[in-house]
Amino acid sequence: MYERHFKRLQDFICALLAAIVLSPVMLITAVIVKVKLGSPVIFTQDRPGLNGKIFKIYKFRTMTEAKDKNGNSLPDAMRMTKVGKFLRSTSLDELPEVFNIIKGDMSVVGPRPLLVQYLVRYNSFQMRRHEVRPGITGLAQVHGRNAISWEEKFDWDIKYVEDITFLGDWKIIFQTIMTVLKKEGISSETSETMEEFFGSEVSETMDGKG
Repeated sequence: MYERHFKRLQDFICALLAAIVLSPVMLITAVIVKVKLGSPVIFTQDRPGLNGKIFKIYKFRTMTEAKDKNGNSLPDAMRMTKVGKFLRSTSLDELPEVFNIIKGDMSVVGPRPLLVQYLVRYNSFQMRRHEVRPGITGLAQVHGRNAISWEEKFDWDIKYVEDITFLGDWKIIFQTIMTVLKKEGISSETSETMEEFFGSEVSETMDGKG
């Protein structure tokens, strides 16, 4: 009942209040990004949402557009600035996503929206993460964030999909606040963000998820 009748309304109200209360913070952040990183201030990218429907996610820009001599983007570690690291460690870069929530593209809590090219790499178990709206935070974000493996992330995502409750959502929200304050799981062991997902090596049948 909560998921079907109240969750979307709760998301809208929370996101609208957040947009109003945090507007000074977003304005200051936008100015800092403009001065330190230039334009565009807002980073947009196609992401798959509910039922795999594509939408544009909004985030504050955290990287430069530096390219090599062949015109290819440099690795994340070389494009990430001190300002970008700060924005990511404090999750300030995620603030524009409140407008994705207001629009109905996202929820406050749910599996994080990943890259479009991953859609063809998921097995049927992993694809279940698109049965609900993606969120700003979720179970995977409070259980390791970028410091855990892709398989562990997907396990947490599906665990959430299978048991969505009012109390569960608010528990995740408060856990997220603590995770951000502690600056936990910002990077993986080998990347400034998270390595690309190329598909699970273990089959659905072998890992018991088939």
